[in-house]
Amino acid sequence: MSQHRTLWEEGHEPGRQVVALGLALALTAVVLDQWIVGHVGLLFDVCFVLLCIATALAVRPADFFTVGVLPPMLMVVVFTMLGATHPDAIADPEDGVVQAVVSGLSHHAGALVTGYLLCLAILAVRQRVQTSKRSGSPAPTRTTSG
Repeated sequence: MSQHRTLWEEGHEPGRQVVALGLALALTAVVLDQWIVGHVGLLFDVCFVLLCIATALAVRPADFFTVGVLPPMLMVVVFTMLGATHPDAIADPEDGVVQAVVSGLSHHAGALVTGYLLCLAILAVRQRVQTSKRSGSPAPTRTTSG
């Protein structure tokens, strides 16, 4: 009898590829949001949360740490790129790079916290499933002597 893999066991992509995919998708969300609305807004927030979930599900177990620290770094990198090239997308047009990044992070903190918590929760569940699959032995029992 073959056992089907669950959603929690499916991830098999290397961490580097997941990071590259995450960056590409985050930048795509920025471009789409700018094209539709003219600034980084709700579409980016929703895409960022979904991106955090997708990266946590796609990565292989050996690279959990890489994805576990990805969401805040990803948002900082994207906002730094925006702050250097197009600061009015996330802040006032006259703001410098650092101020634009801080403004962007503060405006999108809800998406960052939500995406990060979901990412960590998914990784924790996947780690627990991996650990339980490896240890096929029964639970320990309590015995007393003499």
